[in-house]
This record gives sequence, C-alpha cells and structure tokens, in this order.
Amino acid sequence: MVNDQIVHIIMPVKDSLPTAEEAIRAIVSSGYTLTVYDDNSTAENAAKLDILAAETGIRVIHISEHTDHPSPNYRWVLIDAQRECLKNGENLIIVESDVIVSKSTISTLKKNIRSRIGLIAAVTTSENGTINFPYEYARGIREDGVCRKRFSFCCTLLTNEFLQAYDFNLLDPNKNWYDVHISHMAQKLGFDNILQVSNPVLHKPHSSRPWKQLKYTNPLLYYWRKLTKGLDKI
Repeated sequence: MVNDQIVHIIMPVKDSLPTAEEAIRAIVSSGYTLTVYDDNSTAENAAKLDILAAETGIRVIHISEHTDHPSPNYRWVLIDAQRECLKNGENLIIVESDVIVSKSTISTLKKNIRSRIGLIAAVTTSENGTINFPYEYARGIREDGVCRKRFSFCCTLLTNEFLQAYDFNLLDPNKNWYDVHISHMAQKLGFDNILQVSNPVLHKPHSSRPWKQLKYTNPLLYYWRKLTKGLDKI
C-alpha cells in the first residue's frame, strides 16, 4: 500500500565531504532520515561518512561493497532505491550532494503528489537567490506548474506511481546520468512533471566532480574531455 506522505530520501556522494556534509546535515535537521550512497569515495572520506552516520543516524551504503563498477554508479543507485521504494510503498526523493535544502523543502515537494504526476522538482538557486544550473530556463516562470523541459535530480521527488510504471533496470548501462532521460520518459508514459519555482534550494554545481566546472569556465576543453575520454554521458 502506498502512503503519499512517506518518502525515501537518498543522496549519492563522491568525496567533496565539506559540501556533502552540509547537504546531509540540512536534511537531518529538517527531521527526515537519509540513505547516503558512497560512490567510491577515498578511504578517508568513506570513513568520515561512517563517523557522520554514527553521529546523525543516516544510513551509508558503500557501493564498492556491492559492485566493482567504477564511479559514477547512478544506475546502480537508482535500481537499488527503486526496489526499496516499491517494496515499502514509498515515494523517492533524490537530493544530490551539492544541494542544500531548507526545513520546508521536503514537505513542499510532497504537496504536489497526486495521480499521474511523475517528477516534482525544487528549483535550484545560487547564494544570491538567482535560479542557476540546470533550471536557468525557469527564470521567467512565476508559479509552480507542469513543465515539459528537462528535469534534474538536484532535489527531485519521483512518485511511487511513476516508479511502478518504469523499471530502472531498463536504463542504458553505458550512460552516466539519467535525470534528463527519466524526466522525458515520465512524459512519454503520460505523467506530468512539476517544477516548484516557489521551493528554492541552494545548488553548488559539480562540487563532487570539479572538472565539470570547465563547462562554464572553458567549455571547449570541457567538451573535448567529454568526447575524447567518454565522460559525462547523459
């Protein structure tokens, strides 16, 4: 049985512990439990996550104990989280490790859960409150509502109804990231996706993978690395 108010919150983490710890503590302080997927962080940072778990009560899953596939392991995370949500009748919330929620973020996401809604996303902002990557296209939007453009997993709820409709085992194992694909798949399956521009979260883009900052500082070098090294496959 599905309870619309029950959520399973996850956070994939790859090093960048100062930002990740801030993101983790923000969720814990808002009164929710959290599962952290440690995606092959260094031994030192993995140990720090275990210490943080003992202090805060979060659950840490070290992916390296379950697969030898190199990071990123987003597909593995999504499959594991979907299985747990379907077993327990939960909605899934993904908060990435470079996103800082407020105390009302999660409860506000839940307000839009209803039939035939697939994804519900909080809009991302910079320190000064300006909407930033990946939702720059929403800067002129004034009200929450159905949005047919790409969604990110920065801070996003995936309803249990959608999780029942699309099996994440079907995700392409040759890709690295699946947020755009999954948001488009929800639409193909007849679900609406809602962007909450009234529910901002602080986004510090790519804190766990600093090389991706090249997208903004040196886009030619970024795309050269992306193409020649097979990185960042969406």
